[in-house]
Amino acid sequence: MREQAPTAAEIEALAREVLQRMPAPFAAHLANIVLVVEEFADEETLAELEIEDPFGLTGLYHGQPVGERGSTQSGAMPDRIHLYRRPILDEWCDTGDTLKALITHVVVHEVGHHFGLSDKDMHALEHQA
Repeated sequence: MREQAPTAAEIEALAREVLQRMPAPFAAHLANIVLVVEEFADEETLAELEIEDPFGLTGLYHGQPVGERGSTQSGAMPDRIHLYRRPILDEWCDTGDTLKALITHVVVHEVGHHFGLSDKDMHALEHQA
């Protein structure tokens, strides 16, 4: 039995595994996504999303969805997926899901935003990843 919570580095490693398992049509567009694991979303992000409880946000995609990109994107910040460690760990304890399954769910959901997918499409992608 594990005596310490998974570290940010362990969560990032699991998230990178998810990205590597993505089906070919998606994987080609994910090579430059930056993964960031933080304890919680910052206050500005929570306020912008109108989330009062910092445990209410497990992940967030920052960037422009693939379908909305123009041909001149030079100088733009790279797309980022933020994973919030403490809310993920809290949900992990509450749900009884494996950490790998939960990380897969969060990463696929954020990748779905990157591609502008519907929730239905995200669920299908989650099963493929």
